[in-house]
Amino acid sequence: MALACFAVTRIVAVTEGQLIDGRLECLYHGWQFQGQGKCVKIPQLPSGAKIPKAACVKAYEVRDSQGVVWVWMSHKKPPEPNKLPWFENFDRPGFDYSSTIHDLPYEHSILLENLMDPAHIPISHDRTGFTAKRENAQPLRFEVTERTDRGFAGYWGEAKDQSLPYFLRFEAPGVIENTRELVDKNGEKHYSVGLFLCRPTGQGKSMAIMRFGATKQSPLAKLFPDWYFHHISCTVFEQDMGFLSSQNEILLKEKSPTKNLYLNLKSSDVWVAEYRKWVDRVGHGMPYHVGHSTISLPNEPAMVEHAPAGLVASVSASQPAKGGIGSLHVPNWTNRYFRHVIHCKGCRDVVKSFEAWKIGLSGIALGLISVAILVAGRQWKAILLVSAAVFSAGAYACSAAVALNTTNFIRTHRRL
Repeated sequence: MALACFAVTRIVAVTEGQLIDGRLECLYHGWQFQGQGKCVKIPQLPSGAKIPKAACVKAYEVRDSQGVVWVWMSHKKPPEPNKLPWFENFDRPGFDYSSTIHDLPYEHSILLENLMDPAHIPISHDRTGFTAKRENAQPLRFEVTERTDRGFAGYWGEAKDQSLPYFLRFEAPGVIENTRELVDKNGEKHYSVGLFLCRPTGQGKSMAIMRFGATKQSPLAKLFPDWYFHHISCTVFEQDMGFLSSQNEILLKEKSPTKNLYLNLKSSDVWVAEYRKWVDRVGHGMPYHVGHSTISLPNEPAMVEHAPAGLVASVSASQPAKGGIGSLHVPNWTNRYFRHVIHCKGCRDVVKSFEAWKIGLSGIALGLISVAILVAGRQWKAILLVSAAVFSAGAYACSAAVALNTTNFIRTHRRL
């Protein structure tokens, strides 16, 4: 079961809580909830007092499908298993994949637009990963094969090629699947897939689950640990973040459909134009939208979520992305730690392990230096100091690995 985000104590987010003996505890007042949403502990109640029924939180049915947990967000209708998303490629024999999750500080529609835009990859993500190179920026060709109220689909590729090897499908409200089919010299088909599951988390905020996989993995990819690919994925979002955040601000400021703001090229921006035109068709069912020709603004302005009170809080919350005091611990979605690491058990464990190794290796290095000071023989001094240097280098490498998992990418021309 999935529990509603807010506890009735002070309508605070129980997602800030912790698990204790299989119960979810709200860390504000210590109330504890079972999986069905029943409140089973209120420390502030007198001994023997009955827990009010109103203290319970709503619980929703969940299902695990192909490694993703889906929530049925209704109490009026029972879950309908036939509506559970299913992706054919992820059930192919030999298919292997990796997944990452990211909180992002811009609108859901901008996230979708960014992920279905192949033209920006060679420029914005130049030399990130194994394929993106700015010299590969070129005209593209698109062929739209489906248009419905549920989304659109079609083939795309480089304009100079006769074939269109990539197939993209957008399925409302937030699924993008980009597939490439390859045939090897033996006539066997292989598939590589990028699947993006995107959802809004509020005005100006969104979340993405990124899943990349293939039926035949590159031998080079197997040499790298999962956390390194998570680092690459975080870097890719950070490379785009400045553009997309400013785009988000301008869309809100201009209050105009995208046809008045965008210059869409048929040789690069077909999917972006298709998406905004799809929004035109179905936007009447959304709380607010910006389409190609239509627009409907939110009834209420976005809530300001970080309003620090006092000098210490103000300093701690200042410029989190630029390394302000306490920046690692301020919940700001421009900060890699809060965007990804807190959601990813693998990366959290890696950071903890490297931190522990760093402390251990630093301690050994200091011990060896201390012994080197005390011993009399030159040969032993040299051996101990060289050993200390090796352990210090190991501690530095662990520190660098922690930084790789928690520090934002900054473009070269903006670095100090």
